[in-house]
Amino acid sequence: MKGGYQQEEQMPGRVVVIGNAGLDLRLTVPRLPLPGETLIGSSGAWAPGGKGLNQAVVAARCGVPICFCAPLGHDDGRADDIERHLKAAGIAELILPRLPHATDFSLLMVLPNGENSIVSTSACSLAVKPAHVERALRDLLPRDVVLLQGNLPLDTTAYILDTARRQGATSIFNPAPFWPGAEKLASRCSLIIANRVEAEQLGDTIRDAEAAIVTLGAEGCVLMENGQRQPFAAKTVRAIDTTGCGDAFCGVIAAALVQGRPIEAAITAAQKAAAITATRPGAFEALPLRNELQAALSS
Repeated sequence: MKGGYQQEEQMPGRVVVIGNAGLDLRLTVPRLPLPGETLIGSSGAWAPGGKGLNQAVVAARCGVPICFCAPLGHDDGRADDIERHLKAAGIAELILPRLPHATDFSLLMVLPNGENSIVSTSACSLAVKPAHVERALRDLLPRDVVLLQGNLPLDTTAYILDTARRQGATSIFNPAPFWPGAEKLASRCSLIIANRVEAEQLGDTIRDAEAAIVTLGAEGCVLMENGQRQPFAAKTVRAIDTTGCGDAFCGVIAAALVQGRPIEAAITAAQKAAAITATRPGAFEALPLRNELQAALSS
């Protein structure tokens, strides 16, 4: 996987994030409900969310130019609220097609130990066609990084990955949520970032990517590249909520690669960002701030 490449000073690379944007409803629960059971949750709060949105915001806070493309729905109040948050996030270019569906949202159930379970709607993101993302891909250059999640239809994801490869850009695929068939896309990727469950679902195909990072929560992560496995220990923290950790990790990796940092340095910075996120409740609200990310990248 290319990383640490030299950039022309007058034209820095961009992170192009193509994914989803929605609203999150977060509930703290003592445990997951049993079938047919009703539990009382606490600390209910709405916030902008979606893996694509979170990763784009983190990358923007790292100080690199961002293009973010994500669909919003026909429910103007909810969609307008998300767009307002995005316009305040320092993202250089927003491409937010309005589709004839309800804007996606997620229910986040957070356990006392910080672990979480998430249920999301996806009518909007699953309606994204190649035509909706062409503008985001139009001016891709080899110094750019394209960051994708598992929210889009597999054929649209394949189109984006193929376009990135054809134009020489680095592609990062975070296959969450995992859809059967995503394993067929591995060979198109410069880098896969998957958690333990997603890596198991990818199976041996994860090795078809140029490189892969498997995140293991409190056990750190493993970089797989050129037939080698390199472990990275995690920073020990008292986890409050791990919901946004993966998004913080992915956003920092993409930004660090655009900045020309080696993959090992990118992973170290991303782990610091994920550790910060784990110590705060929520997903979007817990994401590291600009000064925290700058410190993680510079140390």
